[in-house]
Amino acid sequence: MPVPLYQAKAEFFRMLGHPVRIRVLELLQVGPMPVRELLAAIEVEPSALSQQLAVLRRSGIVSSRREGATVVYELAGGDVADLMRAARRILTEVLAGQNELLAELRDAEVTAP
Repeated sequence: MPVPLYQAKAEFFRMLGHPVRIRVLELLQVGPMPVRELLAAIEVEPSALSQQLAVLRRSGIVSSRREGATVVYELAGGDVADLMRAARRILTEVLAGQNELLAELRDAEVTAP
């Protein structure tokens, strides 16, 4: 029996739900990157990065290739970069709305008897 689309989407977003994975995807938006550069940019233990890269690779949203002794990672398609940009826009709008609400609450507090 096939998995319903809404369940597949939930599993996809759950897979994205780790800060290291999100940071890797952000970094790979600019282009392919060797593991050593990812490690330098993210500052996590090599084993932790390796584990998160494996999750992303298994999901099919990043791919890897060997160049001599170096492993280079890249986004498997442009849609992932689009998703990351959309997430940034949505988060910016949400935070702007929260800041407006906070300002209204502060104004109401000042004018309250």
